[in-house]
Amino acid sequence: MSLMSMLSVLFAVLAAVSNAMGTVLQRRAALIVPQSDGFQLRLMWDLLRTPIWFFGILGVIFAAIFQGLALVTGPLAVVQPIFVLELPFALLISGLVFRKAMVRRGWLSVGCIVVGLGTALAAASPSGGEQQPPAALWMLALVCCGGMMVLLAGAALKRPVGPARAACLGTAAAIGYALTAALMKSATDTLDHGGVKAFFTAWQTYAFAAVGVCALFLLENAMQAGPLVASQPALTLGDALISLSLGVTLYAESVRVGWWLVPEIFGVGLVLLGVVGLSRLQSGTGSGAEGAQPQSKRDSSVDVAGSA
Repeated sequence: MSLMSMLSVLFAVLAAVSNAMGTVLQRRAALIVPQSDGFQLRLMWDLLRTPIWFFGILGVIFAAIFQGLALVTGPLAVVQPIFVLELPFALLISGLVFRKAMVRRGWLSVGCIVVGLGTALAAASPSGGEQQPPAALWMLALVCCGGMMVLLAGAALKRPVGPARAACLGTAAAIGYALTAALMKSATDTLDHGGVKAFFTAWQTYAFAAVGVCALFLLENAMQAGPLVASQPALTLGDALISLSLGVTLYAESVRVGWWLVPEIFGVGLVLLGVVGLSRLQSGTGSGAEGAQPQSKRDSSVDVAGSA
């Protein structure tokens, strides 16, 4: 592995850790605000008045910085799948902060995610790619991803609060985060080669900011809409797989196929098994308790370590 590839992986892991910290704090903030504000712009206003939410956003900001550095030094198809590690990091961080020990099932799930991710990436071996995709491909990607986000958000609105709504919003958020990463890679390339002026005059800079805000809004609502076992697998795996697809189609990054698909599918299966296992563990210790509590008692009764 080259030095640039190692730096890319390092920055991607740091981004996952920072985002995990942000997720823990945002989850706590999302559970504090009134449930009735779900999928309304007022939700963001309530969150702005919640101090813990600002610390969560700080984690997101550092994650964005590390993510930008990772995307400058490595392929999109390598960087984004590493964000799968955000879920075990979130559980580990919440366990340390709130003094909740990880049970054996949790460690097994973490092992599945780490081994599965390593197997899938080693087998796929993403490499190469263009620095700037052509305008026609950008238009196609924006229309397809944006259209799917709108359709999924519309489908969520037609469903009551619960797993189906959470899964739809989680998938929509995953598409948004994958598209944000693709736009960020292009924008950071202009910064690397054209300087600050080129960065602030590139349309991708403002596009990734706008799409990122939309994805954040969808994520906050997915957290409120239902248990993590419904939204987290869609969010975690959706981001990784859609980013891989955008890396191949937009940036012409290559992955190995043929018999390599066998270990790749095996690795993805292990990741899915681990993500679902951790999500069920979190839902069983946190989300289930949330649903059983009256709204007036949620602030004091929520087990954050089990709900991160």
